[in-house]
Amino acid sequence: MATILEDSKFDPQRDLKTVGSNPVKHDGLDKVTGRAKFGADFFLPGMLFGRTLRSPHAHAIIKSIDISEAEALPGVKAVVTRDDFPDIDPGSVAGDMTRTAMAREKALFDGHPVAAVAATSEAIAKRALKLIKVDYEVLPHVIDPVDAMKPDAPILHDHIRTKGLDEPSDAPTNVTERMVSKMGDVERGFAEADVIVEREFDSKPMHQGYIEPQGCVAEYSEDGQVELWCSTQAPFVYRDRLSAILKVDAAKINVQQSELGGGFGGKTGFYPEPIAILLSKKASRPVKMVLHRTEVFRGTGPVSGTNYKIKMGCTKDGRITAAQGELIFQTGIFTGSMYFNAPNAMFTRYDLENVYIESFEVISNRPKVNSFRAPCVPQIVFGVEGVIDELARKIEMDPIDMRLKNAATEGYTTIYGETLGPIGFVETLEAAKATDHYQSPVKDGEGRGIATGFWFNRGGETSTSMNIAPDGSVTIITGTADVAGSRISIAMMAAEELGIDVDKVRITMADTNSLGFNRVTAGSRTTYSVGMTVVDNARDCISQFVKRAAEIWDVPEDAVIYENGECRPASANVGEFEPLSIADIAKQTTMSHGAVTASTSMNVTGAGPGFGLHIVDVKVDEETGRTDVTRYTVIEDAGKAIHPLQVEGQYQGGAVQGIGWALNEEYVYGEDGRLQNAGFLDYRMPVTSDVPMIDTVIVEVPNPRHPFGLRGVGEVPVVPTMAAIGNAIGDAIGVRPQSLPMSPPKLLDLIENRDG
Repeated sequence: MATILEDSKFDPQRDLKTVGSNPVKHDGLDKVTGRAKFGADFFLPGMLFGRTLRSPHAHAIIKSIDISEAEALPGVKAVVTRDDFPDIDPGSVAGDMTRTAMAREKALFDGHPVAAVAATSEAIAKRALKLIKVDYEVLPHVIDPVDAMKPDAPILHDHIRTKGLDEPSDAPTNVTERMVSKMGDVERGFAEADVIVEREFDSKPMHQGYIEPQGCVAEYSEDGQVELWCSTQAPFVYRDRLSAILKVDAAKINVQQSELGGGFGGKTGFYPEPIAILLSKKASRPVKMVLHRTEVFRGTGPVSGTNYKIKMGCTKDGRITAAQGELIFQTGIFTGSMYFNAPNAMFTRYDLENVYIESFEVISNRPKVNSFRAPCVPQIVFGVEGVIDELARKIEMDPIDMRLKNAATEGYTTIYGETLGPIGFVETLEAAKATDHYQSPVKDGEGRGIATGFWFNRGGETSTSMNIAPDGSVTIITGTADVAGSRISIAMMAAEELGIDVDKVRITMADTNSLGFNRVTAGSRTTYSVGMTVVDNARDCISQFVKRAAEIWDVPEDAVIYENGECRPASANVGEFEPLSIADIAKQTTMSHGAVTASTSMNVTGAGPGFGLHIVDVKVDEETGRTDVTRYTVIEDAGKAIHPLQVEGQYQGGAVQGIGWALNEEYVYGEDGRLQNAGFLDYRMPVTSDVPMIDTVIVEVPNPRHPFGLRGVGEVPVVPTMAAIGNAIGDAIGVRPQSLPMSPPKLLDLIENRDG
């Protein structure tokens, strides 16, 4: 049988019965009633409780660690430090990971783990931490990436040399890499422009804001087997990375997924897990570790902060002739910011010929950054879409019309080399222009802004299996984490392909011993990729049903057809046979033939890119600088909405997170390099009263590479948010902010300087 990668194309004439409807989520009741088990909900007999000692310094040599008093405290069963981790050379991927998990030569940021304790109670573990004596030699620190690039900046790592320089240097540096992305002739393009706008922008690190802190239970057995229960977006990646830094065979590590109380990219990297494993090894008992909220802020990865310049030019009729960017990304203590997403995505919505982008990744004394929806792209689009709006105002052109004038369409070759297939950007722009929101007048005292967003969407390594029970019900085992309710969409695609009711299908999230490798659940890849493998599973099972039905009836296989969950004679000439359901076939053949099962492992390709546009109205109190978002509409191409309510939720969730990023959320550091707002009281996330009802418009331009035409929708909804709000604020107060977040003090300063 050919795999669906070879023979599957979207059929626009297909009559869909389940896909496109809104069945109740199978896991919903357990979640709303509190029965679902999250990372902190697992208990094992004899379990100990682990706590971590963290550095109070942003940068300090660790001269010595004395754990003797902590080890002597009654109830303490194990203490681990850097000495319990395998010694891996700095500069390697594993070397960076192990030094992120536990400080080795130096503490590199406020909150860096330096030791950990496992005890019979959390209170005893907490008391033991106070007995650990660490001798620090405090060093100069650097927090801001621009400062970290200066010649006199404190150097964090002696081994780092900047990659990608025109003239390589052997001097230690905080700049990990320089990357140049270009197409066409940008100087010629600016020479052709009638109007040129150049602006400088910055954004601060912000946190993903998941409600569930990281939690895990680890058990290291006497024969060297590791069982790990944790909340993760990346069970297989965790397994392989833990294997690398702990020097344990991957086959001896089994990562079991819990339910996930939010992740948004922030749970793609591990934090307490390797520490809990080593504590369990040393104590010979299972160890549970759950981070406190202050630890989440101080010790896990936020979003990359940026400083950048955007320059663009256009003709009088609105054609963009050139675009240029100089981008600086803060990555924390080690490389890994995924900054390369930004130059590949920042202008890609537009059909541009002349582009030049120079990007830098810079380390500083902050936690190593982690992913957040569309990593490193939204904070740069904030500037790009602001410049495009300014160009539109200068040539007196409607902002959507200007974007339509320059919209990328099928056949455009992007800066990263992909030639776009069928995409829905133009349809999204046209749908936005037709909305009541855009057509209605702006209320007095308010401002309106629009902005667009793009994300590549991903595929990647994906494995699933399908098992048919004797009663005809279906179990699908997936290796991808359910971050945002993907199980119901996967069940719907399986049900559609099999022609059965979706309530007959259940999805189980596998541990890493149960399936082949699965890439991380991120990048808007899950529903797309798992959908491909599950449809392949279903088609394999259908071929088995047909073969077994043919044997039952004693007819050739081509005399049997499968429709609507049943095998039927292909024609009246075959004979008079009653249709056989899945349950009928399973009951009659399981004992003789074994169960009907199918497994698929593939590197899924063909994820169609996503495009969206946001329309925002805001009101700014010019006496306090407070911004209220009064109306919000998200328009986005989903390809095909498998579960429309789920898609709407993704659109709305991305917008809400973007509102927080736009108006309030940021990490604030003191002169001592310590985080000042490590808690929800001081780190201001939006609550219900901060956001309006968010309207959505689902555009559907099918992705022809998927049997149901879908595109990922997890990343795009956050990309335009800050830019749209920034443009709306600019419309309201007459000056467009250039720094994120657009908090009251910043807006008051803009208003004061505007009036002055």
